[in-house]
Amino acid sequence: MKVLVNISRLFVGILFIISGLIKLNDPVGFSFKLKDYFAPEVLNLEFLVPYVLIMAIFIVIFEVLVGIMILIGYAKKFTLWSLLLMIVFFTFLTFYSAYFNKVTDCGCFGDAIKLTPWESFTKDIILLVFVLILYFGRKHIQPFFSKNIRSIIVFAGFVFCLAITYHVLLHLPIIDFRPYKIDADITEGMSVPEDAPKPIFSYDWKFNVNGEDKIFSTSGDYPKVDGEFISVDTKELQAGYEPPIHDFTIEREDQDYTERFLNEENLIVVIAYSLSATEKDGYANIRQITDEAVKKGYKVIGLSASSQKVMDALADDYKLNFKFYFCDETTLKTIVRSNPGILELQSGTIKQKLHWNDALKMKLVQLENASPELDMNLKRRLDSIAVLDQRYRTLMQATSVEERNKIAEEMGLEPADYSGDLTAMQQVIDSSNMEFVEHIFKTRGYPGKSVVGEESSLAAWYVLQHNPDKIPAYLPLIKDAADAGEISKRSAAMMEDRYLMHEGEPQVYGTQGMKYDDARGSFIWPIINPETVNQRRSEAGFDQTIEEYSKLLFGDNFEYKVLTVDDVKEK
Repeated sequence: MKVLVNISRLFVGILFIISGLIKLNDPVGFSFKLKDYFAPEVLNLEFLVPYVLIMAIFIVIFEVLVGIMILIGYAKKFTLWSLLLMIVFFTFLTFYSAYFNKVTDCGCFGDAIKLTPWESFTKDIILLVFVLILYFGRKHIQPFFSKNIRSIIVFAGFVFCLAITYHVLLHLPIIDFRPYKIDADITEGMSVPEDAPKPIFSYDWKFNVNGEDKIFSTSGDYPKVDGEFISVDTKELQAGYEPPIHDFTIEREDQDYTERFLNEENLIVVIAYSLSATEKDGYANIRQITDEAVKKGYKVIGLSASSQKVMDALADDYKLNFKFYFCDETTLKTIVRSNPGILELQSGTIKQKLHWNDALKMKLVQLENASPELDMNLKRRLDSIAVLDQRYRTLMQATSVEERNKIAEEMGLEPADYSGDLTAMQQVIDSSNMEFVEHIFKTRGYPGKSVVGEESSLAAWYVLQHNPDKIPAYLPLIKDAADAGEISKRSAAMMEDRYLMHEGEPQVYGTQGMKYDDARGSFIWPIINPETVNQRRSEAGFDQTIEEYSKLLFGDNFEYKVLTVDDVKEK
């Protein structure tokens, strides 16, 4: 019995210390796991949710200390009762989780060792046996060292745990066990190998055959049975391969930008999984480092699980020079244990990951496309204008009230925000935007790439495009900006064509088309010297010929026809 007690003492002590230290490395992650347990559909203890981080810190520190105490024989009675109560509680949790399939990962060893619910329960049963051996064989537990030395060891362990906790809460976990660690390739982490095991299912089909219910089991095929089908019960016999990274998407306004941004060579990503619970003190550092990144040529975006309205409002409140995109909250919590946190990605590979406290320590190099003289205040104002420029246009494209309401909800708009004449409401915004942009045109010229960066350089162009009565006055300015490389030649070409069409004149590049639901049908507005239009399009930077572009506008069955202005007037 003495030998068995000492083996149990060593096993339990080391296991509690290891388990505690792994979770102590990431107490925020453990707090997320406790929150899962307290959810309404699990233990329904939502009143404890605000305290999950404090509870997580207490539990993991106590777990480490109990492990130390059993090893050195400190406060034997207290330690044994603590071990017994903790393992009984954990055994109950893992059984509940496994039996009811509520929490699929108990978090016993954090992200370092993943256990299924039943594996976790089995582990706790084994551990419970060892703890019971210690409890009933407690007379064989002899202390090591003197009482004072034991007290010093426990106190030193407590101070050590507090130091680790302080460090990881103000920075990030010392060791990152998650699939989003430094040098991890997100694209590779989402891929499924060709030889990966596929899920295997069993199907129990219930049929009524000659007045009697019978079950026919198959691996998926519909059984050939002469009877009336009643129901089918599906069971998963073997789980298929699940890639380490899943549910990672980058979306905004129902568009998926995941592939685009994972292919960016130099991308800075600010992550704030919940903007309502974000650390607002962190945005001073975030703004400073992201402004520097933009000037040095990096693409900067934000990721959040909050609504677009909340995301845009936060960017405006803290004068952030980047847009927020949507991503799953659990995924964002997994990526970085900081709200906000910041990453550097190179073609989808994580190169740097920092807590907001350390954001200014991010190492940035000056890229070839750097614009160190960017006017960040003007850029931020134009970014806000660009959002307003599309505020109601997206809603106006809805084909039904239901679709409009759905789009508005995704944008975070209240019914009062979009009730009434949307066209008139957008015209008011367009007029206000044009007033600001026109002032910039007159005082500083066109605010192009060298002034506000490539992404923001088209904001003024869109505003002018939506105020066609102002185009004649500022078209020369747009052409000059394109010649100077401040905006693309394609943008200048589109505006010139738009102006000519409104004037009833032939366009130059063939970018404008008309679509009617009546006998007039669809057509490309007449083009001057149509025989050479594809050459002009190529020189302006267009990738498609006029024939290819027309199919892109009107469908694969559309055939481009050369028209004159007189032909159009007859339509």
